[in-house]
Amino acid sequence: MFEYNLELLDDIAQSPVEQDLKTILDMMRWAYSYFNASDLYYGHGHDNAWDEANQLVLSALALPIDVPEKLYQSNLTQTEKLRIIDMVQQRLGLRKPVAYLTNSAWFCGLEFYVDGRVIIPRSPIGELIREGFTGILRTEPKRILDLCTGSGCIAIACAERFPHAEIDAVDLSVDALNVAEINIDRHNMAQQVFPLQSDLFNSLPQDQYDLIITNPPYVDLEDLETMPEEFHHEPEMALGSGVDGLDITKRILAQAADYLSDNGVLVCEVGNSMVHLIEQFPTVPFNWLEFKHGGLGVFSLTKQQLMANRHLFR
Repeated sequence: MFEYNLELLDDIAQSPVEQDLKTILDMMRWAYSYFNASDLYYGHGHDNAWDEANQLVLSALALPIDVPEKLYQSNLTQTEKLRIIDMVQQRLGLRKPVAYLTNSAWFCGLEFYVDGRVIIPRSPIGELIREGFTGILRTEPKRILDLCTGSGCIAIACAERFPHAEIDAVDLSVDALNVAEINIDRHNMAQQVFPLQSDLFNSLPQDQYDLIITNPPYVDLEDLETMPEEFHHEPEMALGSGVDGLDITKRILAQAADYLSDNGVLVCEVGNSMVHLIEQFPTVPFNWLEFKHGGLGVFSLTKQQLMANRHLFR
C-alpha cells in the first residue's frame, strides 16, 4: 500500500503512539517531527511541516484552524488518536496532500470541501478577491464568470466579497462541478453562484461579464513530468495544457472579449508559464499583478486590449 518513507512508517508501527501521546499539542508535535524527517513536499496551501501538521490534526478533529490555543492541551480519545495516526501514515506513505486526507482546504478565509476530483485551492487570486480587485476594476462587478471553476472556491469567494453580484462557475468536468455544488450548498450560495458545464465558452450564451476570472490548466510538459509526487494525486486534466502550458489560455484570450462588458476585465493565472506567454506575445500589454503574500504569473487585460490583440491569439 505505502511507497514512501517506509523507515519512518516502520518506526511508527513499532511505537506505542496512542499510549504515549495525550493532547492535541502532543499530536501536532509528533506529526511535525515525522513530517520534518520525511521527503514530503509542501505546495498545497502550506509551505512548511508545522502548518501542515496543524491542518491535519485540527481537520481530523473537526476543529477550525483558528481554534483557541488553550484547547491544544485537551486530551484526545483513543478513536481520535487512531484517526490522526492513520492520516499521518497516509501522508507519509502515499505522499497524499493533507487536503485530500481531510477533505478540507481553506481559501480566502473560507473552508471548502475537496477530493481527488478537483485541484486543491492555492491561487494567489485570493488576494485580489480580498482587495476587491482594487486598481483592476473601475466599478463593483455585477456579473462575474469563473472559468475552470474546479471546487468553486474562486466563485464562492467572489460571492462573499461582492454580495450583489451573480457568478457563473464554469467547468468542463462534471466531477469538478459536483464538488463545486457541494461547496455552493455549504456556503448557502445557490441563489448567487451558478455551476455550468462548458468547454470554456463553447456552451455559454454570449453574456456580458464585468469580470472574467480564470485559473485554467497551465503546467507545461516539462514541469508536469518533474512535479513532486503530491501533485500527481490531483486530476491531470486540471494541470497540464500542452507543451508550453498555454493551449487553454490561448483559447481564452481569443474569445474572452466577446463575453466582457465595455469596462470588463479578464484576470488569468498562468503561473510559471508566464515566461512562454511573454516570449510568444511580446507586444501584448499584459498587466502582471504583484502580490503582497507571494505568488506570480497572474495578469489582467481589458476588453479593449483583448480586442486589439485578438488576431495574435487565433
